[in-house]
Amino acid sequence: MTPEANFPIKEVGFPIWVSVSEAADLGGVQGKTIRRAIKADPNLRYKIVKNRYQIELGSLLTFLHKNTKLRNKLESSGLGQYVSAWKA
Repeated sequence: MTPEANFPIKEVGFPIWVSVSEAADLGGVQGKTIRRAIKADPNLRYKIVKNRYQIELGSLLTFLHKNTKLRNKLESSGLGQYVSAWKA
């Protein structure tokens, strides 16, 4: 089952934008993982403000749920340690 089936991307009126370092902290991964994802994943929404990446939080969470290794890091070291159950 694909993550998109579990977590469909919805348009949000006021999305939350985070920096690369904030995204890495929230995901429990390193900054270079986020930077690689920006280059490789077309579904990861980002914008550039003053030569800095800003990543949309919803697309970041969808990206982190894409494979088991990232999902485990999210749940053990990142934001997931504070979430009892993800809403589908």
